[in-house]
Amino acid sequence: MTPPYQIRADYDDRTIVVYQAYSLAIADAALRAGRFVVPFSFHRMTWIKPSFTWLMHRSNWARKPGQERVLAVRITREGWEEALSRAVLTTADPAAVARAAVHVQWDPERSPRGAALNHYSIQVGIGRHLIRTLTDDWTVGLTDLTPQVRKAAALIRTGNAAKVPRLLPPERVYPLPRALENRLSPGR
Repeated sequence: MTPPYQIRADYDDRTIVVYQAYSLAIADAALRAGRFVVPFSFHRMTWIKPSFTWLMHRSNWARKPGQERVLAVRITREGWEEALSRAVLTTADPAAVARAAVHVQWDPERSPRGAALNHYSIQVGIGRHLIRTLTDDWTVGLTDLTPQVRKAAALIRTGNAAKVPRLLPPERVYPLPRALENRLSPGR
């Protein structure tokens, strides 16, 4: 049985991939520049998610208005863990949440068809005071996954969901340092 609270992600020795869904204007500008630029908002919290299928559920496979493009954002593991070290669970004391530079919430992980699973996926909200650090220092690459998202969504719509896993990014348990694991797991 899968532990209820663990981070699953696509990562290597130096980086981790998180996913975001954007409007055409934001994604196009970012991909042209090779980094986040206006019209991306540097003045409000942005949520990053290491679970591809959770983002697919949230964006309805890139069909929700304003979420038509899916980007894989490769960030440094050092930056990822720095963000997590500054995080407060959204279920914590409201005053602590309001002061936090980073918010963490756990939502039920999703299958490719959108069914809730018996374990959770982490969502990390980067506050406006850290967004420039995320975009300028931690981000090392952007990849447009929209074509593969559209293929997977078409397979699901046409009754071929069994073929979807080959289109999904490889995700495995992220080796979170024990102190961060204890800090971020609800009920600990």
